[in-house]
Amino acid sequence: MSSLSFDNTSIAFNSQTNEELKASYRLFCAMNNTTLVKWTSPFARLIVLFPNPIRWQIRETIFKQFCGGETVKQCESTLQKLTNYEVGSILDYSVEGKQNEDTYLQTTNEIVQLIQTTAADTRIPIYVFKITGIGPMEILEKLHAKIALSETETESYTALQQRLDTIISAAVKVDKPIMIDAEESWIQDPIDALCTHYMQKYNTTKAYVYNTFQLYKTDSLAKLQQLTKLATKEKFLVGAKLVRGAYMEKERKRAAEMNYPSPIHKNKKATDKDFNAAVAYCLQNTQQVHIVIGSHNEESNLLATQYMQQYTISPSDKRVYFSQLLGMSDNISFNLAKAHYQVAKYVPYGPLPDVIPYLTRRAQENSSVEGQISRELTLIKQEINSRGL
Repeated sequence: MSSLSFDNTSIAFNSQTNEELKASYRLFCAMNNTTLVKWTSPFARLIVLFPNPIRWQIRETIFKQFCGGETVKQCESTLQKLTNYEVGSILDYSVEGKQNEDTYLQTTNEIVQLIQTTAADTRIPIYVFKITGIGPMEILEKLHAKIALSETETESYTALQQRLDTIISAAVKVDKPIMIDAEESWIQDPIDALCTHYMQKYNTTKAYVYNTFQLYKTDSLAKLQQLTKLATKEKFLVGAKLVRGAYMEKERKRAAEMNYPSPIHKNKKATDKDFNAAVAYCLQNTQQVHIVIGSHNEESNLLATQYMQQYTISPSDKRVYFSQLLGMSDNISFNLAKAHYQVAKYVPYGPLPDVIPYLTRRAQENSSVEGQISRELTLIKQEINSRGL
């Protein structure tokens, strides 16, 4: 059994100054207020219209906690701080909500430029992006529903595929993997199909392309197993990022409004069961599956390390990565890294007004995860007391 513990706050917060630690505590106290968090989305939309002093408040609080900067260059200090503690960075261009061809092209160019300019940077082991950042969500929704596309929509979908190939081939060229994020269930089937196609194309000798499996969905574990069987048959590698899920409230609301069965598990226990089963399945099949365990759940991370010991997988094996969000679950990230596991933090970046949808979603998601914010507060308070602050 693993002797690893996630209770060591000295390791967890060693990278933070006293002032940074106290600022984190104040922010998580605010996020623990569900009424306050409920109003973050409409309030944040108004903030972008107001003068710089108010934007400064956002930049120095929630943006500073969860984002690396507005540009790749501004992320430099975050990248260096993380690498000082053997934690990698997954730079994520987190601009959301803009749906037009100019923005799709701009986002594609940003991701490709990021890949090309950081090709030799060992602090960045993996890249990531969302398909809805480079193509229309409504087309994916039609494809998922098996509705025929118009001629114009077909041209738009072809352009999306070309942008997707441009990004993936750029990552392959610099010999680094790239993850494609999961999204809402009603557009996921075409995303899965695209991911499988590019795994078949590029994952012949190394897992370059990773699809994301949201294990709060009732069908995700079976899809992962089916893909692995296909990969075994066709002799390609599966790249799998495992997460619990990011759209719980939206999924349940849409299912209720449109009167169809909710695609996600009824409770956390069922989700945890599938997530842990997926981790075990991947670790039993590392000859075929390379994984990123994207979890803020201490039990699941600890269980993964125990499975690695059981299946004699070295902590330094790069077929297995652990990942948490910047500004969250440092007790997991830094204690894993201290024990020499492969760890990389998600480091979102982008212009402040354009990442506000990401930040407000992050605040709302975190507040809906039972016990998550309270756990963060408990650990930070413990370290504050330990330092005598």
